[in-house]
Parts: sequence; C-alpha cells; structure tokens
Amino acid sequence: MAKNTTALLSHVRKLMRNGEIMKDTIHAYIVPSADAHQSEYLAACDERRAFISNFTGSSGTAVITSSKAALWTDGRYFLQAQQQLDENWILMKDGLKGTPSIDEWLSKEVPPNGKVAVDPETYSQASWKPMKKKLKESDIELIALRPNFVDRAWAERPERPVNPVFVVPIEYAGKTWREKVALVRHEMNECDVEVLVLSALDEIAWLFNLRGADISFNPVFFSYSIVTPQRVLLFIDTQKVTPKVRQYLDGVVLLPYENVYDELTKVAETTTERIWISDSSSVALSSMFKTRRVGAVSPVAKLKAVKNEAEIAAMRNAHIKDAVTLCEYFVWLEEEVPKGRVTEVSAAEKLLEFKKEQKEFVSLSFPTISGAGPNGAVIHYHPSPETDRVLSIEEMYLCDSGAQYMDGTTDVTRTMHFGTPTQYEKDCFTRVLKGHINLSRAVFPNGTNGSRMDCLARMALWEAGLEYLHGTGHGVGAFLNVHEGPCRIAPRFHPTEAALEAGMIVTDEPGYYEDGKFGIRIENVVLVKNCETRNNYKQLGFLSFEPLTLAPIQTKLIEPNLLTKEEVRRGRRRRGVWQRRG
Repeated sequence: MAKNTTALLSHVRKLMRNGEIMKDTIHAYIVPSADAHQSEYLAACDERRAFISNFTGSSGTAVITSSKAALWTDGRYFLQAQQQLDENWILMKDGLKGTPSIDEWLSKEVPPNGKVAVDPETYSQASWKPMKKKLKESDIELIALRPNFVDRAWAERPERPVNPVFVVPIEYAGKTWREKVALVRHEMNECDVEVLVLSALDEIAWLFNLRGADISFNPVFFSYSIVTPQRVLLFIDTQKVTPKVRQYLDGVVLLPYENVYDELTKVAETTTERIWISDSSSVALSSMFKTRRVGAVSPVAKLKAVKNEAEIAAMRNAHIKDAVTLCEYFVWLEEEVPKGRVTEVSAAEKLLEFKKEQKEFVSLSFPTISGAGPNGAVIHYHPSPETDRVLSIEEMYLCDSGAQYMDGTTDVTRTMHFGTPTQYEKDCFTRVLKGHINLSRAVFPNGTNGSRMDCLARMALWEAGLEYLHGTGHGVGAFLNVHEGPCRIAPRFHPTEAALEAGMIVTDEPGYYEDGKFGIRIENVVLVKNCETRNNYKQLGFLSFEPLTLAPIQTKLIEPNLLTKEEVRRGRRRRGVWQRRG
C-alpha cells in the first residue's frame, strides 16, 4: 500500500537547496535502484529508492526536482508501482510509447545551466556517459555528489550486514580459485591489461568459490577484488572471514572492505599500463582512471556465465530436488484449495516448507510470487498481509518460485486452475505454452544473441493480438544470483549482451497478463548445448536448448486444438524424460 512520502521528499529538497553541501542549487536528484556494486537485489541498508518512493520492485529509478517526483520502471512493475506510489509521484511506464526517457523529462523540468546530481557509488559508468551527454545538449550539468541525500533523510537506516562467508565444495565449483584466477589472467593478457578491478558481488563470489548471506536470496557478500599478474587482493570485512576460510584463501591478500579506494589511488599513481574496470561498475570507481581504462564487460562475467561440467551436473541435481518440492506442492494445492482455506501467503509458506526438506537447501532464490486471480497479473507480485487473497476453484493461480541449494539455483513458474477454466483462459494459456515450446525447440548458429530469439516465444500470442511486457529469458547463476548476465533473451538488444554459448544456462519464460483478471507464465531453466545438424554451414556450429526444469505443467489449461502435432509430441517426450529421471 502507498505510504505518504511528503516529509521525506521535503527533506531531500531541502538538501538540494542547502549551500553547505554544494554552493549551487541542485535542480534534480536521481535515486537509482543500485548499491555500490550495481546489484539488482539489495541489502536493507541500500534500498534507497524503495525508502524514498515506497516502490519496492527490483528495477526502477526515482528522480526528484523542486516540485515534482517521478519514477521510471518497466512493464513487470506497472501495476505494483501504481499501488505503492502515493500522490506525490508520477509513474513513468518505461518502454511504452509516449513515455519520455529520464533525460528527455529532465531537459524540460530543469532550467538551462541547471544541475542534476547523483551519488556516484550508486550509478554505473554505462548509465553516466549517455546521461551526461544528453543533458549537456540541453545545457544541463550532471554532477557526482556525496553524501547521499536519501541517507541523510533516512533516520533509522539499517546497518550493513556482517555475515560469515563459506567455501563452495570443489565438486560443485569444478575449478579451484587459483585455476579461475589463471583463466582471468589469461584474458587480461589477451587484452593487454595490467590490472583488473572487480566490484560485482556475484563475480567475486564465483572467482573465489565463496558464498555469503549479505543480501537476501543472493549468496553473495560485500567485497571488491583487484587482480594483477603478481597479486590477488580481496577487500572484505575481516569479521566475515573465519580461520577456515582464511586458510583456504592462502595466497590472497585480504584487506578491509573500505580500503579499496585508497588502493586504487595507489594503482592510479603507479601503474602505467591499461586497467580493466567494466562500465557496469560505479562512476565512483571508474572515474578514478581518466585514461587507460578498459570498460568492456568483465572477463569474469563471461567465464561465470559459461558453466563447467561440474556446475552443470550440480545444477541438474538441484533441479531434480526442486521438481520434487513442486510436485509435492501441486498435490497439496489440489487437495487443499477446494476447502477454501489456502491463501497466497499460506501457500508460499507451505512451498517453503517443502523446499526446506530437500538436502543442501540454503534459501529461496527470490521471494515467491504467489498470485491468485487479479494478483497474478502483477508480474512480480509478492503477497503481503494487506494484499493476501484466498486461492479458489474459480480463479487461475500463478506461482513463480526458486531456491538456492548448495549445488545450484532454480527458477520455475507454473500457472494452475483448481476448477474449470474458461475457454479464453485456456486459449491464452495454450498460446503462452506454444511460445514456450517454440523457443525451447529452436536450433541456432553459434554467435546468436538472445535478442534475435525473443520473437519465437511471442509469435503465437501476436497471432491473437496479445503480448507481454517483459523479457523472455535471463541467465541463471550456479548457486549464485538468479538473474545473471551477460546473456539474456529480450526484445531489445543491449550493448553488453553476450551471444548465447554452449554451457550457458538461461530461462524460457513467456507469459500473458490481463489486468484485474489473471496472469499466466510458464518458465523453465534451460541449458544451451551443442547441437548436431545435418549440415554445418561454414563450420559455424549450431546450438539448442535442453530443459533442466522437470516440474510438470497442468494439462487442464491446454486447448489441444491450438497445438500442432509436433508440439504435442514434444510435450509427451518431456513427460517421459521427467518419469525416467523421477
């Protein structure tokens, strides 16, 4: 529900006019979603945009001027933002025709020679460069400014977590940290780079085969790392490092987390060679090197995305366990929903009980999306006591759930009906299913980007004049973040997007949502693998997808007349695979 943000906005606006912080007035202040590591999911202490706006979605940017406040978010969160923003805020539906970009809006709201400020720790270099250029065209200056204005307005801001880190067993990691560092150094040498600076938390966790619990649902820990041909440095709160982990990291220089800027100052003064700091890193880090900086995607991001044999085997096992929990859950729902006592919250709690029974369960991989009827149309809906709805035999139910096991990360969505679905509901569901199958059966050449594949999942919906406003797939980490780059499947190409490659693990998740009525999504995690074809044009090599998800799909929602014989055949084959593995 919406909270009143008037007092908070007044506090920030007062700081914007405060001559003690900056001599000139700040005409607009940008509040991104990210932390100093550009994380998608945040620790409570870094949820600044959520605090100032009350919008809790994982993606969105708030902009505050002297008289207005606006929030940009994508199609996953339009309904949620409408519910959570109060009358102080303007919702900007990013991606829809007629919605101005942030720089377009600021060019009209900020006077010439005006100043727009942002905390450089929370803004990436990739966002900074185009924003600065666009604003300059309107004679507006974008400036990096500390301290953070939201922090100053946040009287009871939570403390930064200090949780111990632990080692991932080699049978799941597949390579030691020394072997991974050797691979990284090889990439550095290939690109003629002397120093690599890492700030993305999942990249650091992967490199050192360490995991933590500083951010809910993501087994990462606050840290930075610097790799050179001679040294490996890890900046971390030493309270998190147990004697066992310290011994495991023999050969790594451990330094306090906050010392990273001092160390980089030394690097800037003493290193004459090129330095690799990805443009996805913060402006605060990247701006320390005006020249000689390589801004390409981190080599660790690519190495991490292409899973080794041990990681793939472990992920397979995690999905078998997760399928067991979902089968138990579906049976329980079929028995209990008709009694009229199951709610969205109690259903999610029951699913968590089932997952906790599995070996090496660590946590959920994101808050379970448990949406009945109209709540299912809120794409990233999370039930709360205020919105909790009873599951019934009259409405569809969408459940998007995932778990972190020591051997892998899962993310599965299934849509169900516990009574008799309408013909329209069946038609919509079947078209989503057709898109899901169409993408899953694709064969494509090496070097293909996911953005070229996205339309395969939408064609059956488009034929009926239907669409969904989110991407079709994202990378998935190996006991790491459930959303992982640099690969993805989405309608628009992103400059940092990597081509799909054998060993990558992504999702296949088309959907359809009727506001105020129901939501449908079918999601599997799939492995990109090499594919034998009759021909091999110019020795390109071809790829295909192998589903790792084994959870069944409810058949009562399928309209058979909309399926082709090939789609039916593939469905039967998948059922046989599930029975053999089960």
